[in-house]
This record gives sequence, structure tokens and C-alpha cells, in this order.
Amino acid sequence: MRPLFFPAMAIATLTLTGCASAPNDPTLTLQTHKTPAQYAECVVPKLQGSALHPTVSQTQRSYRIVVPSKVAADNVLEAYKAQGGGKVFLYERHLLASSFVPSSFERAAQECL
Repeated sequence: MRPLFFPAMAIATLTLTGCASAPNDPTLTLQTHKTPAQYAECVVPKLQGSALHPTVSQTQRSYRIVVPSKVAADNVLEAYKAQGGGKVFLYERHLLASSFVPSSFERAAQECL
């Protein structure tokens, strides 16, 4: 029983390391020629079409789109004004099994560039 304890602890530690990644670092950073408003107008219907329920807030220079998650932290998409268009930051917490293929959240973000 004792020889199985250490490998199990090592696997558990490695699995939890992915959950403890820095929450303030974006998962993906994208550049677009669209303004933040144009980008939000494109991505919100795509998220709604994927059965996600986004909440949109805006400031003078940015749009923030939040999609609630039942299992992890909320997924967030932020679009800021930048030279020549906008800069998009994607904050998404992946489940271990789904981290190998793009989620519908990430696909919508990339389709609207």
C-alpha cells in the first residue's frame, strides 16, 4: 500500500498545479482590426448560439464579456482599443479533459477577429 501512496501524491500534485495557475494571466491574447464595439457585436451572438449566456459591460475604451461557468471560474473576454483596431484578452479555465481542443468560447473569440 505504501509504494502506491507516493506516485498517487505526485499525480495529484501535478493535476492541481494546472488549477493553481496565475488567474490574472490571459489564456490567449489576440489582435484584431475591429474596434472593441465591433468585436463585441460579433462575439456575443456566437456565444449565445453556443448556449452560453454572456454578460457584457463596457467602458470608454473596452468591452468585457463574462460567461459564467458551473465548474470553474467564469470565462472572461476583454477587448481594448489599440492602435489599428483592438487587442483581445481571453481568460478561460480549462477542465483537464477539454484542454486539448478549443472550446466554443475560444472558437467564438477567434472567429470574430
